[in-house]
Amino acid sequence: MLTYLIIIIALALIFDYINGFHDAANSIATIVSTKVLTPFQAVVWAAFFNFIAFFIFKDHGVANTIAKTVNDGVNEVGVPNITLTVIAAGMVAAIIWNLITWYFGIPSSSSHTLIGGFAGAAITHAGLDAINSITILKIAAFIFLAPLLGMFMAFIISLFIMNAFRKSILPKLVSVCLIIVAVFLVNHFFISSASKVSGIKYDAKQKNELVVEKIVNKSSAQKMGLQDGDKIVSLNGVPMQDLKTFNVLLDHTKTGNQITLGVERNGKQELIPTNMDRAFSNVYLNKFLYGENIKWLLVGFIIIAISVFSLFLSSLNYMQSERWLKRMQLLSSAAFSIGHGGNDAQKVMGIITVALIAAGQVKDFSEMPNWVPLACYTAIALGTMSGGWKIIKTMGTRITKVTPFEGVAAETAGALTLYVTEMLHIPVSTTHTITGSIIGVGATKRLSAVRWGVTINLLWAWIITIPVSALIAAIVYFLLSWILPLFGVDINI
Repeated sequence: MLTYLIIIIALALIFDYINGFHDAANSIATIVSTKVLTPFQAVVWAAFFNFIAFFIFKDHGVANTIAKTVNDGVNEVGVPNITLTVIAAGMVAAIIWNLITWYFGIPSSSSHTLIGGFAGAAITHAGLDAINSITILKIAAFIFLAPLLGMFMAFIISLFIMNAFRKSILPKLVSVCLIIVAVFLVNHFFISSASKVSGIKYDAKQKNELVVEKIVNKSSAQKMGLQDGDKIVSLNGVPMQDLKTFNVLLDHTKTGNQITLGVERNGKQELIPTNMDRAFSNVYLNKFLYGENIKWLLVGFIIIAISVFSLFLSSLNYMQSERWLKRMQLLSSAAFSIGHGGNDAQKVMGIITVALIAAGQVKDFSEMPNWVPLACYTAIALGTMSGGWKIIKTMGTRITKVTPFEGVAAETAGALTLYVTEMLHIPVSTTHTITGSIIGVGATKRLSAVRWGVTINLLWAWIITIPVSALIAAIVYFLLSWILPLFGVDINI
C-alpha cells in the first residue's frame, strides 16, 4: 500500500507542476504581451510569488473544501467512497485533460479538472451518493460567478483609472475616499487578539467561559498542548474570567518563557506545564505576519497603491503614464501570482491529504503533514517557471488587445477576486477569474473590442471541463480496476 500511496502522491505533484505551466499565462500573459518583462523574466517573477503564497495562506480552507468534494465513509452496501484507486483515477484524468487543453492552447480550469476527475472516479466506484453535491454545486456556480466578479471589478477599476487622467477634482476625491475605506477595512478585519493569532477558535455559544471550539493545526496553541473542547480556567495561576484578560496575559508573556495552563478537559481539571510559543518572538511582528492579517494587508495595499497612483495620473503626459503603468503592472502581477499560488496549490494539498487519510497515514484533515504544503507550493512554482506559451498567446492577445493600462486593471481585479474567494474557502478557477477580468477591461473601450468568438469558445471549454474530466476518470478507473488486481492490489483500499 505504501508504494501505491507514493505513486499517487507523485501523480498529484506532477499534476501540480502541470497546473503551474498550464496556468502560468494567468499571471504573466499581460506583462509579456505589454513587454513589461521578457517571457523568461515573467515566469521567474510569477513563480517566485507563487511560492511566497506558502508563507501567507496558512489556514488551508480551500484545500479542506476540495477534500470534502467526496464524502467520507461508505455507501449503502458498505463500499468506501474514497479509496486510493479513486484518487489515482481522478489524478490521471486531470493530468490527461490538462495536457489536452494545454496542447490546443485552451485556458481551461485546472481546478475544475481536478474536481471533475475526483468526483467522476468516486461516482464510478461507489455511486452518486459518494459525492458531496452541495460542495460540487458551489464550485460549479463559481464557473460563472468568478469570471463575472472579475469582469465587474476590472470594469470598475478600468473606469476609475481612465477618469483619473482627467484634471477634475472628483476622481481625486474618489481616490482619497478609497484610501480611507481601505484603511478602515484593514483596521476592522485585522486580528489583534493574541489567542486567535496563536490558533485558538472559541465556541461562540459560550458567552462567559473560554471554551475552545477548535485548535488550528500546527498552531502555537497546539504546540503548547491545548486541544479541541478545552475550557481554559487559568494561566500561571491567574483565573481566566474573560477573553480580554487571557489575551493581555498572552501578550505580556515573552516567547520561550515557562507557563502553566489550567484547563478543564473531559470534565477533569488539568495543569499543562509548557513554554510560550510564537512564530516570531516580537508580539507585534507575530500579529502583523499572521496569515489572515497578511491577506487583508495585501488587499488594503492594492487598493491604496491604485488610489495613490491615480492621484497624480492627470499630471503625467502619455509617455510618463505608460512608464508608471508598466511599473504598476509588476505590482498587480505579483499580487495575482500570490493569489494564484494560494488558491491552486491548496487544491492538490487537499487531494494528497485525502490520500494520506485513505491510506491510514493520518486520521483527518487537521493532521496534514508540514511537507504537503511545502511540496505543493514548490511544484506549482516550478511548473510556472516552465511556462505555457500557447495559452499565454490566447490570454494576452486573442481575447482583446492588452496595454499596460488594461494589464494593471485586469490583474488587480483578478488578485482581489482570488483573495476574497480564498477567505471564503471557495476554490475558484484562476483561469476563469483573469479571463473575466481581461474581458472587463476590454469592454470599457467598446464591446466590439472583445473578441466574443474566442470568448464563447473558452466558455464552452469551461462548461465541459468537469463532465469531460469525470468521464475520463470513469474510464481510467475501469482500466485500473482491471489492471491493478493483476499486480495484487486491492482496488477497495
